[in-house]
Amino acid sequence: MPTDRTLADFVGEWAIERTITPTVGPVARFEGTAQWAPASDGLDYVERGVLQMEGVPPMQAERKYHWAQDLSVFFDDGRFFHKVPPLGGRTEHFCDPDTYVGTYDFLPWPSFNVTWKVSGPRKDYISVTRFSRNI
Repeated sequence: MPTDRTLADFVGEWAIERTITPTVGPVARFEGTAQWAPASDGLDYVERGVLQMEGVPPMQAERKYHWAQDLSVFFDDGRFFHKVPPLGGRTEHFCDPDTYVGTYDFLPWPSFNVTWKVSGPRKDYISVTRFSRNI
């Protein structure tokens, strides 16, 4: 039976493995860490790691978000991104002209997967990220 996730469930460091599969072109792989750290009104999220893609030298990558108490996720510039469903499930984001449809799968916790299907005139790929708690 799924359990409602709360902001406190994410605090700490997690290992990340991500595969980005475009409709056309080489698959990209990202490996690194994600850190959810307390902030005044929620948690700040920072992921860092190495992105690898066939035919391109490995590159350092970083991404930042802010997570609010209600599991709303914001880009680092303050714009709303999406809301994480507490039980897992579907979420969406429209980034004109492309659409992001996400799915959170919290089973088996404390590992979880986030899948994004991105489609539109500029982007067409599936991203699957596996988060595993670093102990």
